Amino acid sequence: MTEQRPGEHMAAEISQQPAILAGIVERQAEIAEVAEAISQRPPRFALLAARGSSDHAALYAKYLIEVLLGLPCGLVSPSTATLYGARPDLRDVLFITVSQSGGSPDLIEVTETARRQGALTVSVTNTPESPLRAAAELGVDIGAGLEKAVAATKTYSATLLSLYLLIDAVRGGKGEDAAKLGELAQQTLDSADEGVQRAVDRYRFVDRVLTTGRGYSYASALEGSLKLAETSYLAARAYSGADLLHGPVAAVDGETAVLAVTSQGHGVGAMQEVLEAVGKRGADVLAVGSASADVPAALRIGVAPSAEEVAPILEILPIQRIALGLSLARGGDPDSPRGLLKVTKTR
Repeated sequence: MTEQRPGEHMAAEISQQPAILAGIVERQAEIAEVAEAISQRPPRFALLAARGSSDHAALYAKYLIEVLLGLPCGLVSPSTATLYGARPDLRDVLFITVSQSGGSPDLIEVTETARRQGALTVSVTNTPESPLRAAAELGVDIGAGLEKAVAATKTYSATLLSLYLLIDAVRGGKGEDAAKLGELAQQTLDSADEGVQRAVDRYRFVDRVLTTGRGYSYASALEGSLKLAETSYLAARAYSGADLLHGPVAAVDGETAVLAVTSQGHGVGAMQEVLEAVGKRGADVLAVGSASADVPAALRIGVAPSAEEVAPILEILPIQRIALGLSLARGGDPDSPRGLLKVTKTR
């Protein structure tokens, strides 16, 4: 029996993403059926429930719902229902629960509670036979296939695309901006190799990393921070570019690495002041995204240009590769990080 190499699963699953994304685009009619059911019951506002990487996908969906649908949207705290017994009136509310496994007890319970309280409940999961799917009235299967590595990679990007296609279809869209994402994802991975290796060589001994982004890209900053923490055990923190200037910038110095996610669109203009500020404090800035060439940085990794709304699906790809490379360079195995399980069950 061949011995598994460290990081083998994570590397393979990162590489599978272009094909998975292309497959989701081909299945968008299934997602459109769920969107049609939502359109038949127009919500007053939307709520999202999630944990971990799925929580970052939910934040991405929050931006989509507020910008594309013009609806107020919030991220719920499941414990208000599971621990404190809150039972709000959720009539005419769209309640979307995002979970790769569909098995966390708190997410199942809060979905069941929301449904009893009158919400239209939708599960977005990679496990269509899960208890979460049974708890929700409607369900979107992201179809990423079995993910063996503990760190979510292909399930994360697949969740982002599924959420985009769902929300775009609710507004009557046909997913045009996502049509070539499989091809663009392959371009992004193919072109990132040199920059990723330079980043790994440059930051393999760093202890403190800040990740930052604005708008849609803030979700990528959060997910990037989580990947660096769980695979390389780095002290990684994520901040919105706006929040970074409101206090945390005081902790930035020459020993700080800053990973800035900067894709073309409204967000990149808002990041200029942020990166100038951390640069003046001596931070070493790595810019990742389709606008990486347009911001002050010591190192840049470009991403294939796309519509701003779908950029996070692409910009996370080289960040995943950086997390993989740093983990291996620091002697770790990102397929089995210490103290972590694939499915985390909380209440």
